[in-house]
Amino acid sequence: MRLNIPRFHWFLIILSAFTISACSGGEETVAEKPAPVHIESGDECHVCGMIISGFPGPKGESIAGDSQRVRKFCSTRELFAWKLQPENIHQNDTLYVHDMAQTDWDNPADTALVDARDAFYVAGSDAKGAMGPTLASFALEAEARKFANSHGGRVLRYGEITLADVSGGMAMGEMGDMDH
Repeated sequence: MRLNIPRFHWFLIILSAFTISACSGGEETVAEKPAPVHIESGDECHVCGMIISGFPGPKGESIAGDSQRVRKFCSTRELFAWKLQPENIHQNDTLYVHDMAQTDWDNPADTALVDARDAFYVAGSDAKGAMGPTLASFALEAEARKFANSHGGRVLRYGEITLADVSGGMAMGEMGDMDH
């Protein structure tokens, strides 16, 4: 028994079968988040050019998803000063900061790096980082509140931080005039 189907219809049937098989071929793979990179003794801050090690307070880093390019920052303040710029704010990069509840303020250990977007920050405290006032970073809100109770400031989530929080009340132009 031969089916009497016009050639054009055969073409559509084959094309449909091909399209369905191509669409259902494989599972989409989600890119795995890159691990934090250790801060080495000679690493320089991406924003100010200072050598990062040897300064107190939390540091930060950005790892670009597409190129795996790593940018390191001498403080969370510098990380946010860079990240909040219009050309950087929408980049899909992985960000890390030190969880200061897990490490010493004067010598933060890279084993305490946590996802910056999940962290809690204390802005306006009396604690100083590499560039003076900085944002104290914590993995847990309770630790951030405890720090704020001892050192002043207010607790913020990643998405709540603005350039005003980063500048510490100074105009952004004055930030470049600070002593390093």
